Amino acid sequence: MPTTLFEKIINKEIPAEILYEDDISIVIKDINPQAPTHLLIIPKKVIPKLSDANQEDQKILGHLMLVAGKMSQQLKLDDTFRLIVNNGAKAGQSVFHLHLHLLSGRALNWPPG
Repeated sequence: MPTTLFEKIINKEIPAEILYEDDISIVIKDINPQAPTHLLIIPKKVIPKLSDANQEDQKILGHLMLVAGKMSQQLKLDDTFRLIVNNGAKAGQSVFHLHLHLLSGRALNWPPG
Protein backbone atom coordinates (compact mmCIF):
# COMPACT_ATOMS: atom_id res chain seq x y z
CA MET A 1 0.00 0.00 0.00
CA PRO A 2 1.43 3.46 -0.83
CA THR A 3 2.41 5.81 1.98
CA THR A 4 -0.45 8.17 2.83
CA LEU A 5 -0.19 11.92 3.20
CA PHE A 6 -0.79 11.50 6.93
CA GLU A 7 2.02 8.96 7.29
CA LYS A 8 4.36 11.49 5.67
CA ILE A 9 3.21 14.13 8.17
CA ILE A 10 3.61 11.70 11.10
CA ASN A 11 7.11 10.81 9.86
CA LYS A 12 7.92 14.55 9.48
CA GLU A 13 8.61 14.07 5.77
CA ILE A 14 6.28 16.95 4.91
CA PRO A 15 5.39 19.94 7.09
CA ALA A 16 2.14 20.47 8.92
CA GLU A 17 0.98 22.70 11.74
CA ILE A 18 1.09 20.20 14.60
CA LEU A 19 -0.95 21.21 17.64
CA TYR A 20 -0.59 18.01 19.66
CA GLU A 21 1.30 14.75 19.46
CA ASP A 22 1.68 11.68 21.65
CA ASP A 23 2.66 8.04 21.09
CA ILE A 24 -0.74 7.15 19.60
CA SER A 25 -1.92 10.22 17.71
CA ILE A 26 -1.15 13.55 16.13
CA VAL A 27 -3.36 16.63 15.71
CA ILE A 28 -2.87 19.05 12.85
CA LYS A 29 -4.71 22.02 11.39
CA ASP A 30 -6.63 21.18 8.21
CA ILE A 31 -5.14 22.96 5.19
CA ASN A 32 -8.64 23.44 3.73
CA PRO A 33 -10.64 24.48 6.81
CA GLN A 34 -14.42 24.24 6.76
CA ALA A 35 -14.81 26.21 10.00
CA PRO A 36 -12.70 28.72 11.95
CA THR A 37 -11.32 25.78 13.92
CA HIS A 38 -10.79 22.67 11.79
CA LEU A 39 -8.41 20.07 13.16
CA LEU A 40 -7.54 16.56 12.04
CA ILE A 41 -6.99 14.00 14.79
CA ILE A 42 -4.99 11.16 13.27
CA PRO A 43 -3.86 7.85 14.74
CA LYS A 44 -0.23 7.00 14.07
CA LYS A 45 -1.28 3.44 13.23
CA VAL A 46 -2.57 3.26 9.68
CA ILE A 47 -6.21 2.20 9.66
CA PRO A 48 -7.54 2.97 6.17
CA LYS A 49 -11.20 3.44 7.18
CA LEU A 50 -13.18 3.23 10.40
CA SER A 51 -14.85 0.11 9.02
CA ASP A 52 -11.39 -1.48 8.76
CA ALA A 53 -10.76 -1.10 12.52
CA ASN A 54 -10.86 -4.23 14.62
CA GLN A 55 -11.01 -5.14 18.30
CA GLU A 56 -7.26 -4.47 18.67
CA ASP A 57 -7.90 -0.85 17.61
CA GLN A 58 -10.41 -0.15 20.38
CA LYS A 59 -7.84 1.62 22.58
CA ILE A 60 -6.73 3.81 19.67
CA LEU A 61 -10.31 4.76 18.76
CA GLY A 62 -11.12 5.70 22.35
CA HIS A 63 -7.87 7.65 22.59
CA LEU A 64 -8.81 9.74 19.54
CA MET A 65 -12.06 10.75 21.24
CA LEU A 66 -10.22 11.74 24.42
CA VAL A 67 -7.74 13.78 22.39
CA ALA A 68 -10.68 15.62 20.81
CA GLY A 69 -11.89 16.59 24.28
CA LYS A 70 -8.38 17.61 25.30
CA MET A 71 -8.03 19.83 22.21
CA SER A 72 -11.42 21.40 22.95
CA GLN A 73 -10.20 22.36 26.41
CA GLN A 74 -6.77 23.47 25.19
CA LEU A 75 -8.29 25.74 22.54
CA LYS A 76 -11.07 26.93 24.86
CA LEU A 77 -13.84 25.87 22.50
CA ASP A 78 -16.41 25.93 25.34
CA ASP A 79 -17.18 22.26 24.63
CA THR A 80 -18.87 23.33 21.39
CA PHE A 81 -17.57 21.30 18.48
CA ARG A 82 -18.48 18.62 15.98
CA LEU A 83 -16.52 15.45 15.26
CA ILE A 84 -16.77 13.87 11.83
CA VAL A 85 -15.41 10.60 10.47
CA ASN A 86 -15.79 10.02 6.74
CA ASN A 87 -15.74 6.31 5.84
CA GLY A 88 -15.07 5.66 2.17
CA ALA A 89 -14.85 7.82 -0.95
CA LYS A 90 -18.63 8.20 -1.33
CA ALA A 91 -18.75 9.58 2.22
CA GLY A 92 -16.12 12.19 1.40
CA GLN A 93 -12.98 10.40 2.58
CA SER A 94 -10.05 11.53 0.43
CA VAL A 95 -7.11 10.28 2.51
CA PHE A 96 -7.41 6.59 3.35
CA HIS A 97 -5.89 6.83 6.81
CA LEU A 98 -8.59 7.09 9.48
CA HIS A 99 -8.91 10.58 10.97
CA LEU A 100 -11.41 12.65 12.90
CA HIS A 101 -12.34 16.16 11.82
CA LEU A 102 -12.94 18.52 14.74
CA LEU A 103 -14.93 21.58 13.64
CA SER A 104 -15.80 24.59 15.77
CA GLY A 105 -16.06 28.37 15.74
CA ARG A 106 -19.28 28.79 13.74
CA ALA A 107 -22.84 27.52 13.82
CA LEU A 108 -22.93 23.97 12.46
CA ASN A 109 -26.26 23.11 10.85
CA TRP A 110 -28.06 19.79 10.92
CA PRO A 111 -28.28 17.70 8.91
CA PRO A 112 -24.72 18.09 7.64
CA GLY A 113 -23.75 17.76 3.96
